[in-house]
Amino acid sequence: MYSFVLWFHLLSLISWFAVLFYLPRLFVYHAENIDNTRFIEVAKVMEMKLYKYIGIPAMWATVASGFYLAFSLGFSGNGWLHVKIFVVLILMGYFFSLGHFRKKFLDNDCVKNGKFFRFYNEVPTILLMIIVGLVIFKPF
Repeated sequence: MYSFVLWFHLLSLISWFAVLFYLPRLFVYHAENIDNTRFIEVAKVMEMKLYKYIGIPAMWATVASGFYLAFSLGFSGNGWLHVKIFVVLILMGYFFSLGHFRKKFLDNDCVKNGKFFRFYNEVPTILLMIIVGLVIFKPF
């Protein structure tokens, strides 16, 4: 059972990160093409589908399978695992902030520019590097 859940966890993690990498990139295009109403209408649909239909299920599948794996490993006494879970909580906060920006764009009320989202797009990369490092090296 553990191997199956690990397989599922990795697949859902990859799906979630696809959203975490691509949605802020869509926000860059959205912010930089705000005067192109035809593009904006398409972008809003793409952002909604990406967030709601792929991102939310992938995030919850990653979290649920991750908790199963954490408790299978013996949650207590694994300092690296506690740090990893903390970083995942930060990542979840980042994901929900993308939902916030999506709603702002939907209401035509987002004041952030493309440059902001170009930098904001780097957050999941840094967090992924930390998470993978914690899993491989188990420093604590």
